[in-house]
Amino acid sequence: MLLRAYRAADLPALIDVFTSSVHVLGAAYYSNEQRQAWAPMAADVAAWRARLAELHVYVAERDGCIAGFIGFSADGHIDLLFVAPSEAGTGVAAALYRQCEAALRGFGAEALSTEASQVARGFFERQGFEVEAMQRVSRAGVELTRYAMRKVLLQ
Repeated sequence: MLLRAYRAADLPALIDVFTSSVHVLGAAYYSNEQRQAWAPMAADVAAWRARLAELHVYVAERDGCIAGFIGFSADGHIDLLFVAPSEAGTGVAAALYRQCEAALRGFGAEALSTEASQVARGFFERQGFEVEAMQRVSRAGVELTRYAMRKVLLQ
């Protein structure tokens, strides 16, 4: 598996990973209506391009295919972490997270934060994050549950 920086040409593949991850891995946690609101099949490519332009993004690639990606800001906020359903449980998310945490330590971050889905909550807990609050957010008029989580980095 290769971990590398995001390139603009990766955008369609990242959107595909995000959409399939939400719809396949999220099926046990979110209703079809919630998944459609969160990850519509017709993605807003311009919005994705703008969102990714504001983040540091690493991509995991296996056999020439995007296996997952992570997006974060230098202040320690992890905004995105998604893995292709076929790669779930293979260590892709953990490798991306380790790369992200190392970069954030290099930036001098003292704590990490994220808003984890019900799918991702357990993963982040295994990385040492703690739930600070359960949140209910609206996407396209549909309510979703997520968790504000935080991890203090020991230097």
